[in-house]
Amino acid sequence: MDFLDLARERYSVRRYSDQKVEKEKIEKLIEAARIAPTAVNLQPQRILVVDSEEGIKKLEKSTPFMFGVNTAFVIFYDKGESWKQTYNRTDYGPIDAGIVATHILLEATQLDLGAVFVGHFKTDVVCEEFDVPEFLVPIAIIPIGYPAENSRPAKLHTQKKDISETVFYNSLDGVKPGVGKDYSLD
Repeated sequence: MDFLDLARERYSVRRYSDQKVEKEKIEKLIEAARIAPTAVNLQPQRILVVDSEEGIKKLEKSTPFMFGVNTAFVIFYDKGESWKQTYNRTDYGPIDAGIVATHILLEATQLDLGAVFVGHFKTDVVCEEFDVPEFLVPIAIIPIGYPAENSRPAKLHTQKKDISETVFYNSLDGVKPGVGKDYSLD
């Protein structure tokens, strides 16, 4: 499939069937994550594959957004291994973890699976439930599974800003500040 077609086909799946994700597909998702580009190729990502009922229940303690899946990936980065930008010490660990997560999301679509990037979760609960070492920082939970028959993209999925609002050539003249919307889910 053409990359742009794949990217357009992918959507955040929030309804799943009970069908278990096969080990072969989990391995392909892991490989997609493994080959993701990271800053200075340091590969600080760490991925916890959760595919037991007990593990899913632990994740459900941290977020209401598990959507009844039986498989999820938790994406972490190792803060001791991630690259820090030379000039201002910006930690690229969260960026690397986001790139890795994107590879997983796209590969899931390629494999006829559904997935969703969940950033709204209690990191302290995940760390406590899974006895996460202090040097790992949780960035996302990715519920993964077979979409339910009635799964559809959210209404806002296809609404994209005009390219003139997001892309500028050689100057940022005309760029406007965001409006600061509150998207709090609590």
